[in-house]
Amino acid sequence: MFIDEGEVEAKAVQKGKIELIEQINLPEGAEVLVTILSEEEQFWTDASEPSLSKIWNNEEDDIYEQLLKK
Repeated sequence: MFIDEGEVEAKAVQKGKIELIEQINLPEGAEVLVTILSEEEQFWTDASEPSLSKIWNNEEDDIYEQLLKK
């Protein structure tokens, strides 16, 4: 699966290397942006995700997503 843009979860591992949690295929030389979250930021991100998901992902707004694909 190739992605143009998007968000992928990752974790820091030994010796400063970053390991993706999801498996994706990136083209050779792809540029990525890494954001380091503090534990507090990560807590609030995790805590707010279910609420945001409930509001953002709803059937009533699906019509707008279809319009974006055209």
